[in-house]
Amino acid sequence: MILCIDQVISPELLGRVQATLADSAFRDGRETAGWHARTVKQNEQADGRQPEVVALREELASALQRHPLFQMAARPRRMKPLMFSRYQEGMSYGNHVDDAIMATPQGAMRTDLSFTLFLNDPDSYEGGELLIDSTAGEQTYKLPAGALILYPSSTLHRVEPVTRGERLAAVGWAQSQVRDPQQREILFDLDTTRRQEFEANGKTRTFDMLSKSLANLLRMWAEV
Repeated sequence: MILCIDQVISPELLGRVQATLADSAFRDGRETAGWHARTVKQNEQADGRQPEVVALREELASALQRHPLFQMAARPRRMKPLMFSRYQEGMSYGNHVDDAIMATPQGAMRTDLSFTLFLNDPDSYEGGELLIDSTAGEQTYKLPAGALILYPSSTLHRVEPVTRGERLAAVGWAQSQVRDPQQREILFDLDTTRRQEFEANGKTRTFDMLSKSLANLLRMWAEV
């Protein structure tokens, strides 16, 4: 499942992220790439040792933990600290698949889901689309500032060359409580349906049965 979520963070937080990154030091993005991805990665990443960058990524992570749609779709058990990436004119990131296991402060983490949070206006730069190669073919995404795309880490993907301006984004990974992507999608659809039932009709017998099914499937499939 590939899911685009609009306005994941508030305009106020988005503005502070943009202002902080404008004054932050950036390093060669290849420093955090695997040996094979290093050959196709050409971007810059905010130096994660800067206190202001650490504070920003923690605040963004907290915002994602509070966002109901992100939580419904990802059901995160663990998340890797976010990275802020910058693509200037001529930069790109060629075809690659994200590492299956990544290090976190809490230990090794399996990557089930990847996400990109777009941080600047898509009209302010040309190129820079996120291209995901799925069973439906190649699909490109270039979302408004503050919007996020969530997609399986198992997919082959790339960032197209930026031909004008500058592309800013926060990227991250999550290990889900539910490993299987088809099971996650079933839970997402069921949770969406029960919420729609509640909004339309309140706490009905239908809502209760949907909630029971959701809870029992999660009990069967979750790894916590």
